[in-house]
Amino acid sequence: MSSLDTSVAALASRIREYSETIQTEEAVKTSVVLPFLQALGYDVFNPAEVIPEFTADTPGKKGEKVDYAIQRDGEMMLLIECKGLSTQLTDKHIGQLLRYFTVTSTRFALLTNGREYRFFTDLEHPNRMDHKPFFIFDILEYSQASLAELNKFSRSEFSVEAILAQAERLKYVSAAKRLLSGWFDTPPESFVKLVANEIYEGQFRGPARDMLANVVVAAIKEIVREKLQTRISSALADPEVVEEAVEGPVPESEIETTHEELEGFLMVKALLRGEVDTNRIAIRDAKSYCAVLLDDNNRKPLARLHFNRSQKYIGLFDGENEEKVAINSLDEMLGLKERLVETAKKYG
Repeated sequence: MSSLDTSVAALASRIREYSETIQTEEAVKTSVVLPFLQALGYDVFNPAEVIPEFTADTPGKKGEKVDYAIQRDGEMMLLIECKGLSTQLTDKHIGQLLRYFTVTSTRFALLTNGREYRFFTDLEHPNRMDHKPFFIFDILEYSQASLAELNKFSRSEFSVEAILAQAERLKYVSAAKRLLSGWFDTPPESFVKLVANEIYEGQFRGPARDMLANVVVAAIKEIVREKLQTRISSALADPEVVEEAVEGPVPESEIETTHEELEGFLMVKALLRGEVDTNRIAIRDAKSYCAVLLDDNNRKPLARLHFNRSQKYIGLFDGENEEKVAINSLDEMLGLKERLVETAKKYG
């Protein structure tokens, strides 16, 4: 575990334990935001690097202050506006950042309530901050991929050019994910018609149009599931390609199946080998956890992988209800074999 991962995990624990007492903006700044900046390698005790109550007068606005500005070697790197922990961040909270962005040399701004960190830049118009963040980091629900993105803002890794290049990519990837995710359930008629022209000889109207729309939805979902299952099956058949299968690309939909979740799935299959036909064991991802199922049936859960957070849990079902067992590494799953076997036996 990296030092950043360790520090962020500690801050997440602090928020969970003391959320009732750090609701105000000042409490958030002292208890969370400053340690967060410190975890990124900034000297929060150096007022020339982390500048509190930064003032930059704008036309028609005198004496307004943004909570923090980060500066290095005389160059403005990041403007930060803080809100209370219970504040739901919206467009109305970025007013000051918008104004300050235009009168400073910074390319990045951050809006946070202590839990959620929204990073902005000027992809749409030069020196005019975008209204939508290009990256959001949730300190209570983060993945290793998002932690790697956050690390780009650390003092040692900070590069304007590298972050801007990645920001543009993230912007379009996010837009494409939203679009394609919508298509998974409701593909546009133009797309359905494009597919129909290749596979259907009848007229594209009425019941035929509705039928083909359902066909396209089913086909998309089956393609994604089959590609994922093929990679995992190949890994199980040949130990030498396990690493390749785990590190390969995953579907870029709104629900991301992470490398760790795939490893956890492979671990469950390995532990149950000889006890149940491993071809019956399926993976089905959800927003907050990844399910490992028998016969791809939601009523036959073998385990749930709660890995999209700093503290990882394995959900077990050998009892009447799910029991979450905390783990620090996937190796600890080895000690859960008997419970997984008992669960599989329940379903016959």
